[in-house]
Amino acid sequence: MNTPTRITTTAVTLGLAMAMLAGCASTSADAAPTAVSELRLGYFANVTHAPALVGVEEGLFDEALGDVTVQEQVFNAGPAVIEALSAGAIDAAYIGPNPAINTFIQSGGASARVIAGATSGGAALVVRDGIDSPTDLAGTTLASPQLGNTQDVALRSWLKDEGFETTTSGGGDVQVTPTENAQTLTLFQQGKLDGAWLPEPWVSRLVIEGGAHVLVDEGELWPDGAFPTTVLLVRAEFAAQHPDVVEDLLEAHLAALAWIDENPDALPSTINAALDAATGKPLADDVLARALENVTFSPDPHAEAFAALVENGVAAGTQKDGSIEGLFDLRALNGLLTAAGADKVDDAGLGAKE
Repeated sequence: MNTPTRITTTAVTLGLAMAMLAGCASTSADAAPTAVSELRLGYFANVTHAPALVGVEEGLFDEALGDVTVQEQVFNAGPAVIEALSAGAIDAAYIGPNPAINTFIQSGGASARVIAGATSGGAALVVRDGIDSPTDLAGTTLASPQLGNTQDVALRSWLKDEGFETTTSGGGDVQVTPTENAQTLTLFQQGKLDGAWLPEPWVSRLVIEGGAHVLVDEGELWPDGAFPTTVLLVRAEFAAQHPDVVEDLLEAHLAALAWIDENPDALPSTINAALDAATGKPLADDVLARALENVTFSPDPHAEAFAALVENGVAAGTQKDGSIEGLFDLRALNGLLTAAGADKVDDAGLGAKE
């Protein structure tokens, strides 16, 4: 099946990835590498986490990390990932930007670092028949994946801009009910929810399987339609102690992006194989095709959007205000990109200094 997938030019080719896998000196000199036997990696069984799914299914993490065993753990939403990361139960994760911001601010910058982007786009507010404009949302009940996750913040922020009050306890003019994605689909099909702000493939599942329609494509709210959906986050202590392993993880990540770029026809079956292995529930072909039309895969984390994301989280009442200077450490990523002849990505002045 030839599925149209939007891939940015910064997603390098397979040949480029192999050049990077040949080796590049680590740019992290803060700590000498120490021995480690495993890397515990979290990700979601979502289309927006396709680089992780491809990396697992195609064996790219195992190839790049060599003797370091990769232990994968599947999560449903970002706040649960942050709990695991903060407890030292995982070392790195594919995650939405708002939970990454939350942990950084709450820890005073000590908890984690964004080391790469992964996915842009692929989130929307979908609603039932009879809701055709924001004014129709008064008194409705909408779902988000989890309180404080990236789509939850986007929904609450957008509702506030439209003049609706929400509360984190489910009150206000529009009731926002954080709900696990699969349960959201069931409740929507039963008529117990009026809509939801979700990532792919759940947007497409509600549209195709639940008869929903898109009221707001989140891309319409951002300049040039570009907004971060998934980034690669590493626990700061792990990064300081094992910079060589982090670099190997980045090599695998870039190899996964390269594989996606080079194999658009094979991408749907690879994603479905990974989803089947992780959850036992592959996607219908039409759902997967629609979902892939709405996402872009790239190592660019769109750091320029993060200041607005902080404002949105504060306005939504799901996070504290605070500085995110130092949230990004793209030095190893940019070292690999430069060595491979690719363009660097920008940290918008929010990164580790040389």
